[in-house]
Amino acid sequence: MNKDQVKGRIEEAKGKMKEVAGKVSGDKKLEREGKIQNISGKVQAGIGDLKEDIKDAI
Repeated sequence: MNKDQVKGRIEEAKGKMKEVAGKVSGDKKLEREGKIQNISGKVQAGIGDLKEDIKDAI
């Protein structure tokens, strides 16, 4: 597991927590921030996964 995978998964979790907190409190801005952070974490984790796949293929 590389650092992009780890950081991405952490960002996903933090984003999901913000999203849920925004829904519960009715704070649409916090909910949107959480969704964006969640998506960016998924992208970063995906890049890390791709790097691992390339490293394994070589």
